[in-house]
Amino acid sequence: MSPIIIGVIVVVILILIPMTVKIVTEFERGVVFRLGRLVGAKGPGLFLIIPFIDRMVKVDLRVVTMDVPSQEVITRDNVTVRVNAVVYFRVVDPESSVVKVLDHIRATSQISQTTLRNVLGQSELDELLTKREKLNQMLQKIIDEHTDPWGVKVSTVEIKEVELAEEMKRSMAAQAEAERERRAKIIHAEGELQASEKLAQAAHIIGQEPSAIQLRYLSTLSEIASEKNSTILFPLPIEFLKAFGGKPEEKK
Repeated sequence: MSPIIIGVIVVVILILIPMTVKIVTEFERGVVFRLGRLVGAKGPGLFLIIPFIDRMVKVDLRVVTMDVPSQEVITRDNVTVRVNAVVYFRVVDPESSVVKVLDHIRATSQISQTTLRNVLGQSELDELLTKREKLNQMLQKIIDEHTDPWGVKVSTVEIKEVELAEEMKRSMAAQAEAERERRAKIIHAEGELQASEKLAQAAHIIGQEPSAIQLRYLSTLSEIASEKNSTILFPLPIEFLKAFGGKPEEKK
């Protein structure tokens, strides 16, 4: 055999080896097509395919973190907001992700954007601000149902930021301030009510026991005396003076 032929054979072998021997890593799968027909997913590791007859498409099985661009949403109570989110998903069926959709990442992004607008458009602004966990679960469920035929599993959807117009921010701040004032007035009124009830109970007790007011006078005098005052004016009721005198003589 001439050296030229040997050289040609060596060159052909060197060309065919990369086309025949395929290696996929642990987080990948190789979807093999033979003459256009699906053979199946292979890997991880090393395997052989038939050159010019088989074609392999690599699919990444790792979790993809995808940012959903800001979407302008009109809530159910007619408030315009801009909302963005993040979606976590991964391929669980490599064959479906290649055969049933052209680009599973782009398709997941598009369905996430439309679902975000639809779901948040049916919610009120208060729900969007206070019940975000519930909305996250609802978004995850709906998006996952749409991507399931493509072999894509959506594990988590998180609403990242809700942008409000400046007028709406000022209106909400004024509303919050009014709410705080209302609560403060209610608490003050409840304190006044409780104090008046206690005073009424004290007046009732003193009315039944005249000596109680004398003890109260003595207590007040002791408190005043403890202060650094030069002059103390303290009125004494007649009943208090009678307590130190004898019994009044009965009229004959």
